[in-house]
Amino acid sequence: MLRDKAASVRDTPRLELVGAGAPEIQFSPYRVFTREQWAKLRADTPMTLEPEELEALSGIIDELSVEEVEMIYLPLSRLLNLYVAAAQKLHAVSSTFLGRTDCKVPFIIGVAGSVAVGKSTTARVLRALLARWPDHPRVDLITTDGFLYPNRELEARGLLERKGVPESFDTARLLNFLADVKSGKEHIEAPIYSHFHYDILSGQKTLIERPDILIVEGLNVLQPANVHRGSDAGPFVSDFIDFSIFIDADPALIEAWYVERFMRLRSTAFRDPASFFHRYVTLTHDNAIARALEIWRTINLKNLTENILPTRPRARLILRKVEDHSVSTVALRKL
Repeated sequence: MLRDKAASVRDTPRLELVGAGAPEIQFSPYRVFTREQWAKLRADTPMTLEPEELEALSGIIDELSVEEVEMIYLPLSRLLNLYVAAAQKLHAVSSTFLGRTDCKVPFIIGVAGSVAVGKSTTARVLRALLARWPDHPRVDLITTDGFLYPNRELEARGLLERKGVPESFDTARLLNFLADVKSGKEHIEAPIYSHFHYDILSGQKTLIERPDILIVEGLNVLQPANVHRGSDAGPFVSDFIDFSIFIDADPALIEAWYVERFMRLRSTAFRDPASFFHRYVTLTHDNAIARALEIWRTINLKNLTENILPTRPRARLILRKVEDHSVSTVALRKL
């Protein structure tokens, strides 16, 4: 078991009376660990990243510390290593039963959460840590942003101002890509999205060549397929994911992080005339903050509330972050 006597993990079912006294068992499907409890599960997993590497892996506003990696990400890399090993054994057993010598199938990790919550940082540090394990040295990373429709298509559909909502993604293309990955296809191309240009880079591709692990990071990793009356549900993106992680935080905190990131970019990348957001450089400080808040509240917060947060209960693991971007609790699904 993953707990000791000192761990006050909240996994006890609650018995409540409903209606005319009929008992109903209500319980959380997660075991919730404090930061300190989770850190103990690192066991003897060695620290394989140097301080200068952490600087390169950090985000624009969320700087990784050695302590954060040791307490949160090393235990997580150990857990994921165990999951990958189990999946490899299961695949070998299935192949033996079927009398086939199938090629290896990549283990897919999904990282979901809001804009500005730190998904990219989590994905990068996991990629670096997992690649240090000897039994799965090849780890690739893609973002689902590459499967957004190009701006010209979004504009034609009236979605350019709502980029990031489920219908702004070419979900069929993403599903086909993931199906190719899981079928063991050797050379798979994925489109590339540029945040600098705020668009898909025409003619540029990322090549995925049967990695041991593929990390897929994006807003829509856990979202279900769109279902129309009288039609089949079809596959979900999450159907292809072996282990899913949701990066969570209070929406008010994410709003503050979004504005901070916007203002940081305004003084750096946005100053390049080639940047899609160069127009914001000429705004006054107060007007720039007001514009960032408007974008957050009318687009990103609405998307978070309506489309992203409802998928949180589908995650295998939830990392809950606090004001300084550190993870305060870890919830691991037990069911």
